[in-house]
Amino acid sequence: MERKVAAAGTRAQLWLKALRIIPSVTKEEWGKLDFLARWLIASRAAVLVMTFVSGVLAGLFALREGVFKPGSWLLLIGGLVLAHATNNLFNDFMDFSRGVDQDNYFRTLYGPHPLAHGLLSKHQLMAYAGLTGAAAAAMGIGLIALNAWDPFIWLLLGLGAFFVLFYTWPLKYLALGELAVLVVWGPLMIAGGHYVLTNHWSWWVALASIPYALNVTTVIFGKHIDKIEVDRGKGIHTLPVLIGERPARLTIVASILLAYAIVLGLIAARFFTPVLLLVLLAIPSLRRVFPSLLKPRPKTRPESFPEGQGGWPLYFAPLAFVNNRSFGFWFILGLIADTALRLLLPSFWR
Repeated sequence: MERKVAAAGTRAQLWLKALRIIPSVTKEEWGKLDFLARWLIASRAAVLVMTFVSGVLAGLFALREGVFKPGSWLLLIGGLVLAHATNNLFNDFMDFSRGVDQDNYFRTLYGPHPLAHGLLSKHQLMAYAGLTGAAAAAMGIGLIALNAWDPFIWLLLGLGAFFVLFYTWPLKYLALGELAVLVVWGPLMIAGGHYVLTNHWSWWVALASIPYALNVTTVIFGKHIDKIEVDRGKGIHTLPVLIGERPARLTIVASILLAYAIVLGLIAARFFTPVLLLVLLAIPSLRRVFPSLLKPRPKTRPESFPEGQGGWPLYFAPLAFVNNRSFGFWFILGLIADTALRLLLPSFWR
């Protein structure tokens, strides 16, 4: 019994670790893992938190209107997270098949690659993606059924499937990947999720989704800056490849500052109550990474910078992720407080 309890504890610890970072594993270690641990590592579960936050925000925007559908909310969050996981799995399959994730490409350096490291066969990886995608689609169709087969929700589901299947190719190759992330993590996930829960579209919610979506986009922007030379050599025309490193770094800075400006503007427009000023508590995290964003990427790993598992050789991506995590936390906390004020004091800040 004690051994079983200890084994369960070890498994749970590994699951939690895979939700925080992308753990490195050898092929021998992989063979000893349970299915859930393998799925979490293969799908890069540590980055799925960004999608989880978008799903939570969609529900909070609905709740502040007095709409609370816990079952639908859980289906929405689960479907969005599984769709993101499907994209990650499909991304690895497509890039490996096209020869991108081979020959010590960045993807094989900052975390285990299911195919490049021989952890899964192509058939096995596509089975993972197929099962994950099927679960996501089932949750999406469940939401449509709960909403009387609303055709607009079919459209939202179709757009989601489009970005899952075509982000890696051709969107990322045509400098449209960054724009796709902005649209998906903001208007599609948050405003679209709000529609699913309330059955009406709100341009105000679409606008209010942009601050968080901008911060998510900085993470992919940072990742593409880190890979700029390799991507250029592989013929992948991300936006940083087209505009260059310095303009790309300044775009990250501008995006972060614009996120704060939009929040302040929405407070001034009385869509948000002043309690959303809580997002300003994310500024200390921004101050820690801001100086690095203004300088070119170092040629070698700084002594204070972690190696692997979300660290070097990635550099700008982890910095942007730290800022995004802090902004997302305070944005959610602020929106929870804003929702409480709206529900308890309906005439406040009208």
